[in-house]
Amino acid sequence: MDLGLNNARVLVTAGAGGIGRAIAEAFAGEGASVHVCDVDDAALASLPAGITGEHCDVSDRAAVGSMFGRIDRLDVLVNNAGIAGPTGLVEDINPEDWDRCLEICLTGQFNVARLAIPLLRRSTNGSITNLSSAAGRFGFGMRAPYAAAKWGVIGFTKSLAIELGGAGIRVNAILPGLVSGDRQRRVLEAKAQARGVAFAEIEAQAFAYASIKDYVSPQQLADQILLLASPRGRTISGQAIAIDGDLQMLS
Repeated sequence: MDLGLNNARVLVTAGAGGIGRAIAEAFAGEGASVHVCDVDDAALASLPAGITGEHCDVSDRAAVGSMFGRIDRLDVLVNNAGIAGPTGLVEDINPEDWDRCLEICLTGQFNVARLAIPLLRRSTNGSITNLSSAAGRFGFGMRAPYAAAKWGVIGFTKSLAIELGGAGIRVNAILPGLVSGDRQRRVLEAKAQARGVAFAEIEAQAFAYASIKDYVSPQQLADQILLLASPRGRTISGQAIAIDGDLQMLS
């Protein structure tokens, strides 16, 4: 199926590995011109031919500004950068860890979007997809900083959709559930350690509230984002789209 993304100019933050890389490679597979930023230099060095990349921490406004000084056209922004943040009770969380989680997961999206928007206004098919999480619609015990940031992403997304609709720019949020990969495993391992139980028990608890008891693949997320960014998604905006196996809550 031709999604009409050939030659589209795409920026994916944290796009050198994991979910971001799957997204970047999916766009490249559709003929888009893809640029990624990341803080993982080894992952950046391993990018496949046809995808360009550079080191940039989205929480660093000067670095983001420098990156946009080299971008002269943009059709698609995927705000993917994020970190898991600390695991623990609120009264035990280091305030610096709280700040860092919000700086990357929420403020980082602002830092990138504010500079992308003037370029997207010149596109005939402009779109922004912000990565939120199932934690953006459920309370998440022992993961308060992450949940707070991801709830904020939804509010940011809805507000941008209202602001940019007149320019024909769509803005949506994707809310993944449990995504296969090393990052999800580390999150579950940290929770198992904090609660003093086995990994298998925490994993079973995580799936207990899902209708489909399986991990979401990065490719599934990429497929949804491709649709939203394509001309086929031209009237889809302001949505918080869950891809989570029908989670009812997080434990």
